This record gives sequence, structure tokens and C-alpha cells, in this order.
Amino acid sequence: MFGGDTLYELRCSLQLAELEREGGFAPHVSPFTAVSDLGHLLSRAGFNTLTVDTDEIQVNSPGLFEVMEDLQGMGESNCSWNRKPLLHRDTVLAAAAIYQERYGHSDGSVPATFQIFYMIGWKFHESQARPAQRGSATVSFGDLAKIDGLLSRGKK
Repeated sequence: MFGGDTLYELRCSLQLAELEREGGFAPHVSPFTAVSDLGHLLSRAGFNTLTVDTDEIQVNSPGLFEVMEDLQGMGESNCSWNRKPLLHRDTVLAAAAIYQERYGHSDGSVPATFQIFYMIGWKFHESQARPAQRGSATVSFGDLAKIDGLLSRGKK
């Protein structure tokens, strides 16, 4: 799922342009969840042994309008109930200029950053083996470095 700082370039550009042109701003990109919230959500749902991983992918596009068109094609639209129904043309043009100025590359393209979260959690069942108690190991990880020497002596 998308989360965290996804589309921060687009969000910042729209906010700056709207603040400059209209004296305030409204969210035009859906809010994204924080990674810590996902861990809490899984925990409250009864999962344990949680893992939340994240990837960051940056996609380059010719400009703001192409980014917005790609988002629409992905089915990613603003799902906020209290969103403003429209953006004024001069605000969008100002946002495109800000996007290009602040984040644009030398070849004229602009980045769109997506932060993707992967989550996994387990619920133990009585038929499953339980993990050993912490500190109950009989072999140290430090001894693993000596295993090559032990194996080579056994072959002689």
C-alpha cells in the first residue's frame, strides 16, 4: 500500500501554489498512513511477530499534468470527504511551475516518489511450534565463523 511520503513533490507544489494564489490550501492528494500506524493496527488486530517493510520508488514524468494523468489512470484519486471540488486553472499552472522549479531534473522531467509499505503478521495456532525463549540458544553466532575450520578438520 502507498504510505508515508508518497507524492510529497506533488503535495508540496499544490499547497504552495494554492497558498500563494488563494490564501490557503486544501488537501488535493489523499492522506497516507505512517509506518508506525500500520504496526499498531496489526497489533490491535491480534497479530504478533510483525514485520513492516518499505520501498521507495521514484518515477520520472515530463511534468505535473502527466503525473496527475498517470495517477488518474492508476485509479488514485483524492478520497477525502472534505476536499475542495476543484482547482483553479491559474493555481494548477502555478503548481506545475513550482513542481518544475523545485524538483525538476536537468532533462526537464519531474520525479514522483512513491513509498510502498509491505506488512506481515502472524497469529500463532496451538498446532504450530513456538519460538524458543530469548537467550536459550546453545550455540553462539560468534562460533559460526569457526565452522569452516571445524568442517575442514573433519574431512582430513
